[in-house]
Amino acid sequence: MIMLAVAFLLGMILCLLFGVPYIDFLKKHMIGQYVKDCAPEAHAKKQGTPTTGGVFIIAAIILASIIVLALAQRLTTEACIILLTLLFYTFAGFQDDYIKIKGKGNDGLTPRGKLLRQIAIALLPTLYLMMTKSGAGDVYLGHFVIHMGWLYPIFGIFVITGASNAYNLTDGLDGLAASTGIFSFFACAIIALFSGCPEAAIISAVTAGSLAGFLRYNKPKAQVFMGDTGSLAIGGLLGTVAVMGKFEILLILIAAVFVMETLSVIIQVTSFKTTGKRVFKMAPSHHHFELCD
Repeated sequence: MIMLAVAFLLGMILCLLFGVPYIDFLKKHMIGQYVKDCAPEAHAKKQGTPTTGGVFIIAAIILASIIVLALAQRLTTEACIILLTLLFYTFAGFQDDYIKIKGKGNDGLTPRGKLLRQIAIALLPTLYLMMTKSGAGDVYLGHFVIHMGWLYPIFGIFVITGASNAYNLTDGLDGLAASTGIFSFFACAIIALFSGCPEAAIISAVTAGSLAGFLRYNKPKAQVFMGDTGSLAIGGLLGTVAVMGKFEILLILIAAVFVMETLSVIIQVTSFKTTGKRVFKMAPSHHHFELCD
């Protein structure tokens, strides 16, 4: 538990330190967010706010994780797989942000291109588990065990990719993704620790701390957005930690806010395509509540 506290504090401190020079760099080079025309009117004032803040969040997570894992003598292959997965998702998210910035719009990677990248990256931790751990193909639901065998990678990819997209959808209001992510990763840290996966626990604690540090710059009115660079990567990390810690089903509760956001989009699209009517004023659901205010 002491190492988790150290991990949280180090992640927060490094994120706070990295934030100032990176935000200054973004402002100097006029690298800002382009707001969609279909977004709520109140979002128009966010036009030009620096984006790709995920760069310094991920930098803090990776550096703090390596330091704490080394101190705890847990810089194992499993820890490296988790961090590599995070890094690859960061590259995918940054590519999406870069295309938006270069094109001076809000159209990045195509949905298909983004999904294919997410699936390919999710193969890394799922196949690693299948090849190195006995019982890796089992999914636990309380005292019940579902033996999936070599079908498990499909399930694991679904969990990781789904978490990445769900977190990405939630990143639509100042401070929303960061604040909710703190509690989700804190829960992951505790569960992973008692599940016998200290590497995942330490990385989760670091991430919770880094998001707490990022909240300093992302709270209303946001000085910087994490962008897809951060949201795709952090969501992917959330799913990866759950898969590596073997508490995939619990992720439904841990990531309840993100699940609700995703369901709101699915419900909205399904309802509009089948009946021509909208259930929410706007989806994801945080926009609905924003418009109800």
